[in-house]
Amino acid sequence: MRTWNDLDDFQAFIDDGGMVEAGDDMPDEYRSEVFRFIEFHANSELMGGLTERDWIPKAPGLRLKQIFLAKTQDEIGHAHLLYMVAADMGVKDRRSMLEDLFAGRSRFHNVFHYQAVTWADQIAVAFLVDAAAFASQRAVFAECTYGPYKRVLKRIVSEEGFHMRHGEEMLLRLAEGTEIQRQMFQEALDRWWWPAVQLFGPDSDPNDPLLAWKIKSQPNEQLRHAYIQKYVPLLHSYDFEIPDPNLRYDDDAEAWLTSDIDWEPLKATMRNGGPDSRRRIENAAANWTDTAWVREAMDHGVMDQNATAAAGT
Repeated sequence: MRTWNDLDDFQAFIDDGGMVEAGDDMPDEYRSEVFRFIEFHANSELMGGLTERDWIPKAPGLRLKQIFLAKTQDEIGHAHLLYMVAADMGVKDRRSMLEDLFAGRSRFHNVFHYQAVTWADQIAVAFLVDAAAFASQRAVFAECTYGPYKRVLKRIVSEEGFHMRHGEEMLLRLAEGTEIQRQMFQEALDRWWWPAVQLFGPDSDPNDPLLAWKIKSQPNEQLRHAYIQKYVPLLHSYDFEIPDPNLRYDDDAEAWLTSDIDWEPLKATMRNGGPDSRRRIENAAANWTDTAWVREAMDHGVMDQNATAAAGT
């Protein structure tokens, strides 16, 4: 177990390329901030998986049903891995994190506080949201100084890359489809463009400890800017219109510039007050309640095994 004399000593270790492990006597400030970051990520993966699950019976065709089954399994699996990593930090156990989520006491990504209205929304989510999540997670993986999180991210980022490619494939099908299909996606794009852009968050505080501790490798504004530069021309190439009347290409900056971002919708989701927050959380909480018997049966099974083992000694 490694220990550090103070935060300056710990920061020097980080700056020198050090990697923190679960058994280390890490500073309380690092433990608290990194735990909250990982818990937020875990909550988001779980709520995202429930979104995918809702559309399995509505997916048009057997192949897409199979794909959404696989995506649901991936996202729920990511959540469980992340909850285990977070629990090992000793701040809260896994069950407490889940209970806090279902009681509305903790947070998850803004995009999962909105409702997918049509099948085209699911394509917009796959094309825009999965890509934003992939970019954000890849940036964390790049320099992540918490070893257990970095190792889990290697798998998560790899699988999110497949989700992003699936979104591209589905969008291409709609882009080459009928006028009705194209109009459906345009309407979905109008709903999802700004939530996807806001996923990266407002500009980072220059003193953000997660940047100093190299949990995040880039500030939010850099990730958001790179995302806009990639996805504006991509969507234009498919002849779709970005829902931003002030969107323009600046020759001097050699970059696409957007309207000033209204951060109030993001703030509302962080208070669990988004357009679909209440239904999403209540639905997840109901699932948790309905499956209580499974957890109880497993707990009794473990106790019975322990009792049998104790009797045999």
